[in-house]
Amino acid sequence: MNTANKLTMLRVFLIPVFLVVLYLEFPFHMIFALTVFILASVTDFVDGYIARHYNLVTDFGKFMDPLADKMLVMAALLWFVEVGRLPAWALLIVVVREFAVTGLRLIAVEGGRVIAAAWSGKVKTASTMVCICLMLVFVSPVLDGLCGAVIVATTLYSGVEYFVKNRDVIDWSKV
Repeated sequence: MNTANKLTMLRVFLIPVFLVVLYLEFPFHMIFALTVFILASVTDFVDGYIARHYNLVTDFGKFMDPLADKMLVMAALLWFVEVGRLPAWALLIVVVREFAVTGLRLIAVEGGRVIAAAWSGKVKTASTMVCICLMLVFVSPVLDGLCGAVIVATTLYSGVEYFVKNRDVIDWSKV
């Protein structure tokens, strides 16, 4: 297993650690949770850089890296829903977008086409991770609402963009 893939697996391993730290309420547990979340988020950037820079891109990495990102973000957002800081409908929008884009990519692959990550998807991921960090540090209904709005807006925009730019992937006459 190459270094990039090891970092991806580290991110996967850090997800339950992150959740355990969130649920165990001990002094400064939120600072520890934030630290674990930031460390896991940074591995996303670093493993991608290493894989591209040193030509270590693997099928495992192509599959596991985006999955690890989604698992990390979903874990955090689920916790915010559970503690009443994010409405469930906002998380539903995120989940539906992820399933829809994944489905679009699967259809494209069947046709011999790969849909690369769009810039808006990268902005969505980065802004969501920043919002999660802010929400871990500050408990504020105003900030929670603002972050929820940013997450929903970037999620919707990137999801619509994927479908508009790749509308030819689906044969709508057969739907």
